[in-house]
Amino acid sequence: MIANLVELQSNLVELRGHWNRWRDLCRMEPKHLDQYFPWNRQKYYVSTLQRRGGLTLRRAECLVRLWAYLLLKESQNQGLLPEISLANLGPQQDFVACTHREAAELFYANRDRGSDRAAGLMLDRLASLGVLDKRFDGQTLCIKIRSTPDLLTPRKEQEEIPELFADAFNPRTDAVPAAQLLTRTYAELVKDPAATSYKITKNLRAWAENYSPCMRVLRRVDNLNPVGIVVLYPVTSESEVHFFYPPSKGFFLTTDRPIDPFVMAQAGDPSCTSIYVRGWTIDPLYFNHQTLKQLIQDTQATLHRMKEDFPALCDLYSMIIHPSYEELRRLMGFERVSQDMQRPYSWVYVSIDRYLGFNAVDIVNALASS
Repeated sequence: MIANLVELQSNLVELRGHWNRWRDLCRMEPKHLDQYFPWNRQKYYVSTLQRRGGLTLRRAECLVRLWAYLLLKESQNQGLLPEISLANLGPQQDFVACTHREAAELFYANRDRGSDRAAGLMLDRLASLGVLDKRFDGQTLCIKIRSTPDLLTPRKEQEEIPELFADAFNPRTDAVPAAQLLTRTYAELVKDPAATSYKITKNLRAWAENYSPCMRVLRRVDNLNPVGIVVLYPVTSESEVHFFYPPSKGFFLTTDRPIDPFVMAQAGDPSCTSIYVRGWTIDPLYFNHQTLKQLIQDTQATLHRMKEDFPALCDLYSMIIHPSYEELRRLMGFERVSQDMQRPYSWVYVSIDRYLGFNAVDIVNALASS
């Protein structure tokens, strides 16, 4: 009898151990990734993605691990975790919750552990490169990988990025693609991409009607599609106060706020002293040192022309959303004016005279060596 009880107790302990192991596997955690998505599969995707749109080896490694993890968490949420392993990377159905701590465990596994903040900066970098979208509701960070065909379709070695040229914004042909580009750029702030893209489209056309010289694009020479946009928005003197409040108080395009807190100044306004850089972005697929130089030089030329309509112009303000732009901000001399307390958003400023004195080649070379 005693022997039977001892055997029964031993079996219960063994069953409890099996149950705990099964329970841990059913709750997807970063430590389980290599079990479900072996390193040989990770290595294949890393080699496929490397050098796509600014993806270095390290960034590609982080993206692959994050992508696989999010797919596995999504499957877990649906009760469909694979029995053996994840066969391939594919599109997510929806955004999936992922903390900075989870990202750090994914990114720094089997090496010196990076901080949660370092993982957050890597997420910002990947978002700025256009390979993922982020949403934050004040409590939960959710991420979705942009599994576009370009990411997984091998690019021919001889294929080159088409030449780009600076041109005036055409509201008839450029508004929709430019709005989609800006919506992706501000993805971290966007809750409803469709509504935001529509709102930006309408406002781009309205701004062009009011004062078209402030809007410029970078176009492909082959099909004339815009792949970069600059909006140098002249503001009335009454609007300038918003640059000194936390940036989130000035959000308009990415919210359902009906009234724009920034009012565009009319050409000839003698009290207009400030420009709000409302858009300054290039599609990550076309971003390189040459296109960055083009954007800086064309912005300088545009500001020179705008000073003829606004002779009192002297201040240039912009908003920093992604910490990945920190080095470029420093090199271009922008200083912080105000920032949000709990989010890495800040208003930055540089005098227009100083901006016009920049040598674009020197900035690009400094950025390349940093």
